[in-house]
Amino acid sequence: MTTPTATVIGSGFGGLSLAIRLQGMGFQVTMLEKLDKPGGRAYVREQDGFFFDMGPTVITVPQFIEELFSIELGDDSLERADFPDDVNPVAYPNTKRYCDIRPIAPFYRIYFDDGSYFDYNGDPEDTRRQIKELAPEDLDGYERFHDDAQQIFRRGFMELGYTYFGDIPSMLAVTPDLLKLDAIRNLFRFAKKYFKSDKMQRVFSFETLLVGGNPLKVPAIYSMIHFVEKTWGIHYVMGGTGALVQAYVKKFQELGGQVEYNAEVAEIIVEKEGWFSKPQAKGVKLVDGREFQSDIVCSNADYATTYMKMIPSQFRTWNPDWKVKLMKYSMSLVVIYFGFKKTDEPLDLRHHNIILSEHYAELLTDIFDRKVLSGEFSQYLHIPTLTDPSMAPEGHHAAYTLIPVPHLGADIDWSVEGEALVDRVLTFLDEKGYIPNLRENIVTQSFVDPRYFESVLGSYLGNGFGVEPTLTQTAFFRPHNRSEDIQNLYLVGANTQPGAGTPSVMMSAKMTARLVKEDWLAQLNPVSNSSADSAQVAK
Repeated sequence: MTTPTATVIGSGFGGLSLAIRLQGMGFQVTMLEKLDKPGGRAYVREQDGFFFDMGPTVITVPQFIEELFSIELGDDSLERADFPDDVNPVAYPNTKRYCDIRPIAPFYRIYFDDGSYFDYNGDPEDTRRQIKELAPEDLDGYERFHDDAQQIFRRGFMELGYTYFGDIPSMLAVTPDLLKLDAIRNLFRFAKKYFKSDKMQRVFSFETLLVGGNPLKVPAIYSMIHFVEKTWGIHYVMGGTGALVQAYVKKFQELGGQVEYNAEVAEIIVEKEGWFSKPQAKGVKLVDGREFQSDIVCSNADYATTYMKMIPSQFRTWNPDWKVKLMKYSMSLVVIYFGFKKTDEPLDLRHHNIILSEHYAELLTDIFDRKVLSGEFSQYLHIPTLTDPSMAPEGHHAAYTLIPVPHLGADIDWSVEGEALVDRVLTFLDEKGYIPNLRENIVTQSFVDPRYFESVLGSYLGNGFGVEPTLTQTAFFRPHNRSEDIQNLYLVGANTQPGAGTPSVMMSAKMTARLVKEDWLAQLNPVSNSSADSAQVAK
């Protein structure tokens, strides 16, 4: 029997994680990346001696990373425990072979419009102390929130996190439990059950913005993010997230996988052998005309782009254009990358900072519903050089700040509004004292807006995180990891089950790999000694 082959479109976290798993399972995998280096949204921008992670910077659940670095040829990692007992990253020897991951504390510093702040971390006693100082009326509410959110975490993440909802019965089977836990109510209303203070309501609901979800609309099952972070912490990879991407590529190539850069896919090759047969994916055709034939095709590209641009409509009944367009997509982003001189006055900031606007709910409604640029903005300010000075030239800081904005479904001229928003944000950081004298000390800056997400990353409407995680776009109602339209076509990444965020994207890769194994178990050969020897030589 010949070795089965796989093509993976895109080298984001989802594509890389799946490629490593498929190569370990016995496929010969070719990963195709449109850009000149890996990462997708996790691309690294090098600018005037500074290094900027362009996308995800929050790393959690390091055991998922350890599992990927532990995969070997012929090793059935899909049968390992999804949540092993040992969650101490110090004990993860395989990760240490490839990269240096360090815990960050606090997880985030959350600034309110009155200048006060809350250091969000996993220490219950410190959390209680801060609540007592900022909102003493919410101490009892925090205890109730903690207990109820923990129950949602245990059921929704620990027990159901890897459940693939491929049909309605699988969804109906868990609905009673979710109703009992009140996990279907929207997250912001869920937080208001426990907290009277506007500040605490924001602290315990903002996190879904980091995965593209509107706290006013995502279901309360996402309160489990609090416990995901509390259980495994927030981490940083020395050298930036790009260092983790490069480590994944190294692991994939050691296993014998192949990567092609500057390889933009124009079309997924689909063939239909007979009138009653199901269409089958046979490979891909690139924009430059090259073709890659393979037994299976796995897309880490945007869901809407995969179906509407890569596959002719006659092969799609489950995902026709009207259905794809009907889905709601996450907001987009303006991200400003800037470097500035250090001064004698140390920064009173943390590695991860959330700076919230005065009118929280109004701003969210402007972004997600009205789709207009508000007079206010909230932002996530990331300063990795507080942990890792190597990201900037000596005597400087590297930073990026991320501002949620409407996607391209809005009537906004970004050729004008992009520069104007950048100016407002940098002026705000300077004049409000977050980075004193920033304007006079800034030495380099650039930015991306929704046009980048659409044209460079291929995201429909320039969305930042894929399909929005609303109640009606969760579990079974989210795009499926195994295509219903086309045999041997699989999807992976933020758009698929279970959703966006680096842990969920790595989980989606394991879920998709399990579906591939179900479909291809008979064809997968034991990995030959010669293949294993080749991988050893690559090391």
